[in-house]
Amino acid sequence: MGIINLFLSFIFVLLLLLTWGTQKKRHQLPPGPYPLPLLGNVLQGTTVLYDSYRKLFKQYGPVFTVWLGSTPAVVLCGYEVLKEALIDHSQQFGARALLPLQIRLTKGFGIVVNNGPRWKEMRRFSVTTLRNFGMGKRSMEERIQEEALHLIQAIKETGGEPFDPLELLGRSVNNILNLVVFGRRWDYEDQQFLLYLKITFSLVGFIRSPLGVTYSAFPRIMRNLPGPHQKIFQNNELLTSFFREQIESHRRTLDVDSPRDFIDCFLIKANEEKDIEGSEFYTENLVYSLMDMYLGGTETVVNTLQFSLLKEIDQFVGTHRLPEVADRTQMPYTYAVVHEIQRFLDIGPIGLPHKTTEDTKFRGFNIPMGTTVIPMLGSALWDPDHWETPEEFNPEHFLDEKGQFCNQAAFIPFSAGKRSCPGEGLAQMELFLFLTALLQKFTIRAASPTDTFNLGTLRRAFRKQGLYYQMRAVPRMCTEGGGD
Repeated sequence: MGIINLFLSFIFVLLLLLTWGTQKKRHQLPPGPYPLPLLGNVLQGTTVLYDSYRKLFKQYGPVFTVWLGSTPAVVLCGYEVLKEALIDHSQQFGARALLPLQIRLTKGFGIVVNNGPRWKEMRRFSVTTLRNFGMGKRSMEERIQEEALHLIQAIKETGGEPFDPLELLGRSVNNILNLVVFGRRWDYEDQQFLLYLKITFSLVGFIRSPLGVTYSAFPRIMRNLPGPHQKIFQNNELLTSFFREQIESHRRTLDVDSPRDFIDCFLIKANEEKDIEGSEFYTENLVYSLMDMYLGGTETVVNTLQFSLLKEIDQFVGTHRLPEVADRTQMPYTYAVVHEIQRFLDIGPIGLPHKTTEDTKFRGFNIPMGTTVIPMLGSALWDPDHWETPEEFNPEHFLDEKGQFCNQAAFIPFSAGKRSCPGEGLAQMELFLFLTALLQKFTIRAASPTDTFNLGTLRRAFRKQGLYYQMRAVPRMCTEGGGD
């Protein structure tokens, strides 16, 4: 009994010290729910972080604190707060918080999880290389149009039968990335391609899942426990092995005078800086930069469409050619729909975590240096101070009184400030060209006459990474009497 009593006394004192330490930190931070010793707020609220944070926003205001285990994280909500932190005070809030899960997946290399010189060098190189290979240019537009033809053919082959649109859209979007990174595309039925695409989606889903959050809160415990997360880490190694194979293949066939893709450009830069001490251009940084691009550039969405959109496509594009980026100025409603889909579905409501680079006074709160900061990007997309009907799908959010397209400051699905997504331009181009090409050729219907597209359910599903629709695509020439 003496040993048991001693052990219990030790546990009691430990919990007391932890509680005291947490209380001391809480007084220095914005308000928030009371954390449990060791567990923090991980077990409190719903299993969907978005829903939990939205409730806490209403209870505590736009700046509040949650505890991931014993680590505090300040959550920022609403466009004005996000702008003030990510843009106006980007120096103080611009660093990336290094969560244990991200470190495990990337080993500290690449673009996303880094700060300082490595991040600046890798981001600068990536943005420049993507631009050189056509991001925002006609050459990239032509690649997307070519891939759209492959997608259209694949949909035609469904013969009007129900299919999962996310599978085919995921393959087409990933192939655009493959062209930029590897210099080639894969056939939609290539089994290796399908395997790595499946792994990519599983990694993205895990990072955003409650289990992923739990891993970052308790990494020392979780890394030794059995469970689905161990399979995720095995798949992560498979994906990085695939990248290494592609890199070695490029190394053997490299022509420094004629770079084919992102990998070639990186290898050429690495060769130029091989004698420079501290150069960031080495294999591990390339492998995990490819990982960052894969995880950030493959997700896609599908949604219900409006008659006015089809009318614009028929009027300004017709059926004799594929839509082009230049058509956007003549198709304001279509471009507004593309933006409203992103706003309404809000598929990435919680941005990647930042951290403060110094002790910061923010909105009356003292936030210590090194504090994790979670930008709730979705809160800007449904901020009632900036959207007339935030809970409704309404393309007029992006139209002025003359019916012309107008962007909105609160539209930040790709984050804001110096940590915003470098691939935003490519993503916007893909969304416009794929969407208009598909609607030009097909009438989208539910899988069966009794099914309906419920936008509210679909919106919640994307936040939870849960529900997917089946649909049918019927060639428009069969239903509208139009051309091919």
